[in-house]
Parts: sequence; structure tokens; C-alpha cells
Amino acid sequence: MGQSSGSVSIDVEGVLFGGEEHIIQTRHGLVSVTVFGDQEKTALVTYPDVALNYMSCFQGLFFCPEAASLLLHNFCIYNINPPGHELGAAPISFDIPIPSIDDLADQVADVLDFFGLGPVMCLGAIAGAHVLTVFAIKYRKRVLGLLLISPLSKAPSWTEWFYNKAMSNLLYYYGMCGLTKECLLQRYFSKGVRGSRQARESDTVQACRRFLNERQSTNVWRFLESINRRNDITEVLKKLQCRTLIIAGENSMFHSEATHMSSRLNQRYCAFVEVKACGSLVTEEQPHAMLIPMEYFFAWYGFFRPCQFIGSPRSPLSPLCISPELLSPESMGVKLKPIKTKVSV
Repeated sequence: MGQSSGSVSIDVEGVLFGGEEHIIQTRHGLVSVTVFGDQEKTALVTYPDVALNYMSCFQGLFFCPEAASLLLHNFCIYNINPPGHELGAAPISFDIPIPSIDDLADQVADVLDFFGLGPVMCLGAIAGAHVLTVFAIKYRKRVLGLLLISPLSKAPSWTEWFYNKAMSNLLYYYGMCGLTKECLLQRYFSKGVRGSRQARESDTVQACRRFLNERQSTNVWRFLESINRRNDITEVLKKLQCRTLIIAGENSMFHSEATHMSSRLNQRYCAFVEVKACGSLVTEEQPHAMLIPMEYFFAWYGFFRPCQFIGSPRSPLSPLCISPELLSPESMGVKLKPIKTKVSV
């Protein structure tokens, strides 16, 4: 499945803003999918977290030049938005039943059928990571590998359930109000970038705050209700037959969930990466920290990154930055070992 060698030039911004959107009828309703890249390449399916779509959840990763060269050189990217989370979406009627996580996973399968796709690579964040994990469990032969950002595998704890229910009530009665946005930003980002009295919030958080203003609150409420009703999938994780890379921020409110999931997967095929001083949404807060783990994860499948970015000032791939255990035969596919990374903000 590896691609041919050679250096290529990729217009990242042109690719990301030039994607083709498809509205697809699935067995559980309409879903929006935006496609980027050459459809002859292996498919990479993305699924974002609650209240986000592909732009607000993965833009930081795709605008990281080194990561973009790795992903866009090797994959055609199919960005699946949760129902009603695409730009310009209309409110979904309250008469339509709230989909279960199994329903959302079935939608992913229907998207693959629509495009005639074979086995795919999956990239999901938080709630989206849970949807893609359930998809991989139900449709094992359709998944090459899982790249999961702060994933969920257990049923909500009482703390999380009440937190989500409070957000649901705010969304239902007051819409995307200031308090709702603060709850969501806390879900995504670490305290360091959210700002304080002494420091302003980062540009990334400000951009996300503006994006949340454009969300249809009823549609966000529906997805939040779906994820708050999720079942515990811990006991069936061993059924996963694909390699899995889990990346979680040290300060993520779902850090314990990610470590729990990592401990229950087959250790021969799973690696866990903790990113220092980072919240749940690593793709936006510290996308550079994902590059080396992704590169060595994809190397097992024969994918590689074009060489023009290696040694560039922004690249973390200088020899002094590469962990020795990443270069071991085990990390190249025989057995992925748990590692930690630290990238300055």
C-alpha cells in the first residue's frame, strides 16, 4: 500500500478549502462528507468531537506542513461530520430520533459504501474517536488502523454524565450561550491556552470560540445526547484486529479514559502517546506533537513522508529529537511501545 518515492509539493490551503462536499443519505439520515485528495489513494476517514466539524477539529493538524505532507501525500481524506455539524447546516427536527453510537457507526459504513471504499484508516477525536472505534468493532474487515485522539471506551462516569447533562440543558434552553461555550472549550483545551486574568487565550481558542457561535445548538445537543448515552465497550476491545495509536494530552479531562482504553487493547498492536502540557484536542493545541508517532505508525503500512520537510526548522524530525525506542524493530510494527512526547507550546 505504500506510495511511490520522491519529493512532492502540496498546496495545503488549496487542498483543504477546495474539497468537494457530498450530502449522503444513510440508513440513519443525512450526513455531510467533504473529500480532499486523490481518490485513487488509500482512504483516511476523520470524525470530530461534539460541536466541531473537520475544519475546527483537524485544521491545526492539516495546516502543520510536515503532518500535511505525510497525510495528503499518502491518503485521500474523507471528513465525516456528525449529523448537522457541517457549515451552514439547518436545525434537525426534534421529531427525528436521536441516533445511538451504533447508528453513527453504521453511517460511517454507509459512507464507505457510497464511495465504494475498501479498508480505510481512521482518525477520530474524543467523541469521534469513540464512534470510529465502535465502527471498527462492528466492521473489523473495513478498518486498516485507528488513530484516536483522547478516545472514550467506558460508559460515562457520574461526573461526566452530569457535566454533559448540564451542557445539554444549556443547549436545549439557552442555545450556544457563553457558559455553554466555556464548557466546550474546557473539554477541548488545557487551561494554559484557554487564558486567565494574567494571560490572554490563544489564537486557536479564540478561533474555536468564533466557530462555536455558528453551530446549530439543537444539532450539537443531539450529538452530545448520543455520546452521553454510550455503552461501555471495554470488554469487546480485544476483538479489534487493527493497529491502534492513542494520543492524549497530559491535561485532558479524558486522560484516564485514554489510558484505560490503551491498557485493554492488545498490547502487540497498540501504542499510547501522552503529550505534555496539552488538553484533549491535540490536533489543534499541539499538532506538531503528533507527527513522529504518526510517521512511525504509518510506516508499518508502507506509508512515508516526502523528504522535502525533513530537517526544516519547524520539523521535530532532527536526529536529536527522535526517541531511540521509536527506531527499534518493535516500534516499526512488531510491537508498538508506549512512549511520551513533550513539545513546547
